[in-house]
Amino acid sequence: MIDNLLEYLSAESALNKYLEQINDFLWGWNFHSIVIVLIFCGIYFTIKTRFVQFRMIGEMFRLLCESIPNGDSKHHVSSFQAFAVSVATRVGTGNLAGVSGAIAVGGPGAVFWMWLIALIGAATAFVESTLAQLFKRRNGESFIGGPAYYILHGMHNKWMAALFAVLITLTFGLSYNSIQSNTIAEAMHSAFNFDPVIVGVVLTVISLVIVFGGIHRIARVSSVLVPVMAIGYFLLALVILVMNYERIPDMFALIVDNAFGIKQAAGGMVGVAMREGIKRGLFSNEAGEGSAPNVAAAATVSHPVKQGLIQSLGVFTDTLLVCSCTAFIILLSGIYQPGCDGGIVLTQSALESQIGASGKIFLAIAILFFAFSSIIGNYYYGEANILFLTRKRWVLEVFRILSGGVMVMLGAVASLGLVWNFGEVCMALITLCNLIAILFLGKYAFRLLKDYRAQKRKGNKSPVFNKSILPEVKKDLDAWD
Repeated sequence: MIDNLLEYLSAESALNKYLEQINDFLWGWNFHSIVIVLIFCGIYFTIKTRFVQFRMIGEMFRLLCESIPNGDSKHHVSSFQAFAVSVATRVGTGNLAGVSGAIAVGGPGAVFWMWLIALIGAATAFVESTLAQLFKRRNGESFIGGPAYYILHGMHNKWMAALFAVLITLTFGLSYNSIQSNTIAEAMHSAFNFDPVIVGVVLTVISLVIVFGGIHRIARVSSVLVPVMAIGYFLLALVILVMNYERIPDMFALIVDNAFGIKQAAGGMVGVAMREGIKRGLFSNEAGEGSAPNVAAAATVSHPVKQGLIQSLGVFTDTLLVCSCTAFIILLSGIYQPGCDGGIVLTQSALESQIGASGKIFLAIAILFFAFSSIIGNYYYGEANILFLTRKRWVLEVFRILSGGVMVMLGAVASLGLVWNFGEVCMALITLCNLIAILFLGKYAFRLLKDYRAQKRKGNKSPVFNKSILPEVKKDLDAWD
């Protein structure tokens, strides 16, 4: 049975070839359209918020530290927990396998474009998460929301909201979970020679136990896993930077030269670097994609801007910290050569060249935690949108089995090309859908930011939102009564 499944899901299968054709259309012929809209939104929101991602970074850290659970948040999701879940989904294969793949295909210049997307994308992340908080709905003792909710209650567009809900459920709840389990299985096989089938079974069982606990269990697990894994990986990269401190200037020169160099431009590599850097950067930090707002809406805060600021910080954490760590490890190792194979094996080989055989083992364990935390976070994005589409309990239970069970198992034994292609097809579609919505609704986020800053200037350390400041949508804000 497994042999038949592998044959059907192989890179040569008709399904994979069909997905490649769709992917080439969305990211090839239509690539410039997606890039233009992404960059336009990032620049537009940066200007309209007066560079909120830079001038309010101190406030971001203050809010994050204040929201760390202290034992009294059993019945609601704190800002820190929502931040942890969103970072859990961001910090996964996109940071480890995805970055190495971008460098392998697009060269070191792809790293520069990932940085650029993060810097301007943080403003986009602020807007979409603030809107998610504004239009969130009550869900028992907690809240629920996301792009589908602000499209419906902000734009009053039912078909577009339903389309987004379906697309993000397919993308995160199903496709991306396969990508994460695929990378875990590959890393475990490379480091310990574990059978992918066994790895898949273990991941499936643990995933199902957590996802059946809902957002509260997911938030508690993520708030523990995320700080440990991020700090550990950062310290490892810092050690490697210290070991190779003399080569750091050359590394940065290589990144910039490959992003803009005349030689690269003549060979068409600048375009490839842009394409791979932006595509992998988007997959990694998710700014504008419409994913993080789903968990941002679940947080209990006194003002929507608070969670918008915290989620903006998540983009920096993901790309400027974790993605950069992977890029530095690869480029300082000397392993990278133009045309080399990417994937998690390249990152493992680079780390092994720096700290010996233990490097491969360390990264395999890191991948396990990084990608597993993404699996449970991705599941919640799907759950929030399943509940938007229907409140029938049996539908949610079936989705839990599919997301935490079937797709995790399939991903462990499927080809990497298939799951990446399917994920990228869905990613392009939901990004376009979400960007249209936040461009239309962004005016509310700007007014909320103005209100927040006005309260801060008056000496209010913890601004409180009053929906009367937005009379045109006041009736649609039932979570703020």
